[in-house]
This record gives sequence, C-alpha cells and structure tokens, in this order.
Amino acid sequence: MRILFVAMANSVHTARWINQLNGRGWDIHLFPVTSVEEFGISTELKETTVHHVLFGKQNGWHPSVREVDDFWPFLKNGWPLSRGSYRARRLVERWIPAWKDRTWALAQTIRKLRPDIIHSLEFQHGAYPVLDARRHLIGKFPPWIVTNWGSDIYLFGRLAEHAERVRAVLASCNYYWCECKRDVGLARSFGFNGEVLPVLPIAGGYEVARFRQLRQPGLISERRLILLKGYGGWAGRALVGLRALELSAAWLKGYRVAVYLASPETKIAAELVSQSTGIPLDIIPPCSHEEMLRLHGQARVSIGLSISDAISTSLLEAMIMGSFPIQSRTSCGDEWLQCGKTGILVHPEDPEGIAKAITRAVSDDTLVDQAAEINAQVAADRLDRCVIEPQVKAMYEKIAAENPNGDAILNRAAS
Repeated sequence: MRILFVAMANSVHTARWINQLNGRGWDIHLFPVTSVEEFGISTELKETTVHHVLFGKQNGWHPSVREVDDFWPFLKNGWPLSRGSYRARRLVERWIPAWKDRTWALAQTIRKLRPDIIHSLEFQHGAYPVLDARRHLIGKFPPWIVTNWGSDIYLFGRLAEHAERVRAVLASCNYYWCECKRDVGLARSFGFNGEVLPVLPIAGGYEVARFRQLRQPGLISERRLILLKGYGGWAGRALVGLRALELSAAWLKGYRVAVYLASPETKIAAELVSQSTGIPLDIIPPCSHEEMLRLHGQARVSIGLSISDAISTSLLEAMIMGSFPIQSRTSCGDEWLQCGKTGILVHPEDPEGIAKAITRAVSDDTLVDQAAEINAQVAADRLDRCVIEPQVKAMYEKIAAENPNGDAILNRAAS
C-alpha cells in the first residue's frame, strides 16, 4: 500500500501519527507543506520518504527517512550533479513561476506516485493544498482522508476567510478523521457526506505502562509542582493562567510553578508574577517528550488554557501521568474528564474562575488522588498504543480495499 501524507513535516504530531504505520511494509510518503530547508522535519519521524527536499538529508533525521527532490520531474533521480541544484532551481523558478508553487509541485508528486490513499493532516496547511492541487490533475483521484486538528473547524470554520474553504474541503474529501465527537457534528453541519472514521487522538496512542514508570513515586497529593502551558498568541491564554496563580498565591505556599512552551510575553509576565507573589516560577526550556512527561509526573496540577482546541495533548499526558487537569472548556476536555471529579473545566479568559479551580486542586487531597486513579483507567482503556494502533492500521486497509487503485491514471489538467 502506498500512502501520501500532506502535512507539516516539522510537527511531532505528524511524526507520531505516521510512525504508527512502521513495520507494515507499506510505502509511506510525506509531502511537506512547510519548507524543510527552513523548518526541518521532526526528528521522531521514521520509515518515510520526504518529498520536495532541496538540500538533502539534514542532521538529526532518523536513518530510515529518505529524501526526494521532486523539483526536476523530468529527471528520474533528481538533480544529477553534486553542485548547482540551488542556482539551477532559482533560474527555473524565474523563467517558469509555476514551478515555485508548492500546489503545482504537490500535483506532480501525486501524479508521479499514484498513491492508494492521500491523507491530509490538518485543514489549513494539509488539506487546502490538496484541494488546490486537484485543479492541476484529471482522471481518477485517490481516496482522500482529511484529519481535523484542534481548531480547524471549531474556530476557523466561523471565520469568513476560511469558512468557504473548510466547506470546499469537506465537500471534496472522502473520509474524515478527528479526535472529538464535537467535530463530527461540526463536519456534518459544514456539508460533509462521506465516511467518518473512528474518533482517535491525532497523535496516536501512548505507551501508557512505560510512561507511568516515569511518575514521581507516592501519592499525587504529596506533589508540590504546578505546570502551566505557556502558549500565548491568537489562541493560548497563559497570561490569564498567570493572573489566576497570582490570585491564588495565598494557597500556594511551598509550591513551585513551571511554565513550558512559554511565549515571549508569557516569560515576561511569569517573572513579574514570581516577583509579586514570591512563588518560585521556572521557565522550562525546550525538552524531549520523555522529559515533558516526567514534569507531568511530578505535578499535582497541570493547567492548559486556550480559546480553541480539540483534545489538548497536554491534557492527555497529564491524565496518564497522574496530574490533576485544569483545562479550558473550549477544548474537548468534557469528552475525557468528569468536571469537578477527574479534572476541572474553566473559561479560558476568567482568571477568578481559574483561581478557584487551582485553590480547590491544591487544597483537596482526596480529589486529586481519586482523580488520578480514574484517569489512569481511562488512559489504559482509550489511550494505550495497543488499543489505538490496530484501529488505525485497520482503517487504512479498509479504505484501500474499498478503493482499488488498479490502472487509474492521473494526468496534468490543461492550463
């Protein structure tokens, strides 16, 4: 089976989803929608052929990753010389502007590969380019799966700039994958009439038993760390979280706060909050996945706030590692948590409400200890790799069987 993924190559979510298919003998390809030269690829990615790579394999790539420069479609193996590719490419882009268009390049990749399945991971970066690439092709188009990440429909579907594009994608794709039941209904309301695939986390499954060994020994109520996701920008509300911590400072004696993935404005605000409250507050530098899990495994409370999300990966990791989640209700946290029992859902822009949630979580030992036990069972039942991977592989096999490629030919459309 040959599958072409169209996705952000630098995303760890892309790598973890694709890696579920390792070891099957399938022919896996990735067309990066962001420049590999500028943004790189995830170092976790394995057993994949990455297309549209200008400068060859970079340091840190897994040895099983292969690279292809599709810029020279008339040359079977790409640019044949050891030097000169960059200059030649820039000259051709000047003479034939279409060759600079990644949509055009994607269309040529599809035409050359003739994949059994095309899978777009995320709408705005992964699905829009496929929608546009179809204009350059005629003939039978491969079955197309689109996966909804985070805010693809829940937020962007409400914005005038994106609403029609979202509808066009959902009208054109054959299969829809998402991680929230909420987003199934939204897709249907936007006109999707194809097949909805099982609702599963977009990063795939977790090695739950192994990760639990990274936990701090003892009861959750004995932990004295609070974790805060530091996202700012258009969606993250870490600044509101910092204000909530400031409001609940009287309850945080003996605690320290760690902020990860901190935006520049979050770093500044965190320093000021630490000065005003006396709460030790650390900014966590970029770290490995295992180091991040260890932090959740040391935390009594993990806070994640944004105006829009699907399942926050940090929420799932907190559940696995025993930390009590405080999560914005604009995510799909209600599909995983029992609010007030196994976590607390809050408004992302209500510092007083978040402060009350923090106060309860640090003052009620029974709450956090019992929540950890329940969340551990939920993780084992719904998040373990051995539960999720077989479903993922079965879906690809089913789709390929329903849509035999045969002698289908994709040709260039007349311009």
